[in-house]
Amino acid sequence: MATRAPLSLKARAIGLLAQREHSRAELRRKLLRIEQQQRERARLAAHEGGLDVEGEGAEEGEEQASGAAAVDALLDTLAAGGYLDETRFVESRLHLRASRFGAQRIQQELAQHGLKLDAEQQASLRETEMERAREVWKKRFGDEPSREAAEQARQTRFLLARGFTPEVVRRLLRA
Repeated sequence: MATRAPLSLKARAIGLLAQREHSRAELRRKLLRIEQQQRERARLAAHEGGLDVEGEGAEEGEEQASGAAAVDALLDTLAAGGYLDETRFVESRLHLRASRFGAQRIQQELAQHGLKLDAEQQASLRETEMERAREVWKKRFGDEPSREAAEQARQTRFLLARGFTPEVVRRLLRA
């Protein structure tokens, strides 16, 4: 049985993007890890085959720098080809998270990717925050608010952890 040749870095990148949108930073991190694994496999195969690997004496840092440059060039190509679009990533993340999380949590997740919401998206989230918080709260705790302090504290912590603002949580639990 013949072994298949590993997919190229570009094929792997397109495969990842076909599954879901990625930010540039996230895709870069994944591709660097894949590139490093491929380089390691090639080095092991060369050693097992008794081949004299060209550039074997090269420093690991040099190899990583060339790998990072190749990944960055690939990311530029993907962005130019329309495969990688950070605006699309932000919209996708917003669509996925808005029904379950508050604006603060969504902004925090995007910041981890080095991205921000534009002013229009922020305003839209703020306008719908109370209704989204109410839906999340109803789904978790039912229609009737609790009068017990301990239960109210638990509900408050839950909603705050979901990224809803303290003001929205206060208004919701008072209603």
